[in-house]
Amino acid sequence: MDINKLLGGRQCDCGRHHTCDIEYVYIESGAIRRLSEICAAYSHILLVGDENTFAAAGERVLSALADKALEQLIFDGKELLVPNEIAIHIVAERLDGVEILVGIGSGVIQDLCKYVSFFHKVPYVIVATAPSMDGYASNGAAMITHGMKVTYPAGLPKAILGDVDVLKNAPMEMIKAGYGDVIGKFSALNDWKLSRLINGEYFCEYIYDLTYRQIQATLALADGILKREENSIRALMEALVVIGILMSFAGSSRPASGSEHHLSHFFEITGILGGQAYFPHGIDVAYSTVLTAELRQKLLSFPFPEEIYRPTEAAHRERMQAVYGPVAEGCMALQNKIGNYKANRAALYKGKEAEIKAILAEAPGAEETQKMLSVAGLDMGEFYSLYGKEKLLGAILYAKDLKDRYTVLWLYYDYFGAEEESFDSTHNKGEEKSH
Repeated sequence: MDINKLLGGRQCDCGRHHTCDIEYVYIESGAIRRLSEICAAYSHILLVGDENTFAAAGERVLSALADKALEQLIFDGKELLVPNEIAIHIVAERLDGVEILVGIGSGVIQDLCKYVSFFHKVPYVIVATAPSMDGYASNGAAMITHGMKVTYPAGLPKAILGDVDVLKNAPMEMIKAGYGDVIGKFSALNDWKLSRLINGEYFCEYIYDLTYRQIQATLALADGILKREENSIRALMEALVVIGILMSFAGSSRPASGSEHHLSHFFEITGILGGQAYFPHGIDVAYSTVLTAELRQKLLSFPFPEEIYRPTEAAHRERMQAVYGPVAEGCMALQNKIGNYKANRAALYKGKEAEIKAILAEAPGAEETQKMLSVAGLDMGEFYSLYGKEKLLGAILYAKDLKDRYTVLWLYYDYFGAEEESFDSTHNKGEEKSH
């Protein structure tokens, strides 16, 4: 599709005028050469990347901007770069006299440049080095501040350059992550439709349908992902960028981020807190989409009871502190502000049971989702092996507490929380005795 035409926005039947402030998107062979025209009005430029991303595209960027005054901020590529207060400060202190940032990278570099650009009023361009996530064109910066995963409202890049000659040579794990992120939209879209029914949340059919078409376009060329075929890589990158633009249209990440993303954030946050390994974001999203499909299938398999589950405040606090440690209080404060634990949706659920189940049934099942993932070499076995049953159960029960968004995780907790927390408690006591 013509992405630059999409950038013009539209007056939508949903009642909103959708806009996106990105000026240019180029996803093509040799796209980096367009930097010279995009940055023609700027003299003093700061390049931001890490050793790996600079190795992938740095020379092409330097060639395109040969006539400019360039400064380089290259993070160590051997250690995991975390988009936290330290990284923000490192970039911000290099802004003196800088007229525009040029980020060279993907997820973390993108979010870091986006955040600093917005809060310091310096425009930025992103040169993508991997088709690994959908945040290139979204207006949210996913940061980790005060130990919490927080998506801050932020600005958009002046331009996105997806040079297919670079993208197709990205680490395969990152290409798989982008593919997994797209597959995760099946779950996110289902959650969005569910929340419209339960909470009356804003919903746009145009955004929903166009997001769905991006998933289908990616699946149509999925066989070429592992072969690094240009058409497949271009289609994947286009889907990721278009979905990002649609998030800007919606004013939130809702069309692209739901229960599957909350589970992914759980693995990342608990991994950072506990010094434990976790998968790249998009791969966690992909595997978590299978988990959410299993939850929907379980909810579809029984009649809704008359009552929902709520733990005692003391029991809930104890479990949250065990799971989240130093960030537990922040999670609880967020949910108390929203009032999710105080909300008794039992009558609402029962009255709308048929409609709820009709929505849940629209999402692909677990087996079908696994088949989609297997096309890109994503095997659920590695997911189960890395995290184990206890951590997966913890994610299903408590990932919902990280965000202010209603998803199938809340519906599942409302009906199966008592059963699952009972198992979790018994399991943990058994573990303690065995030690």
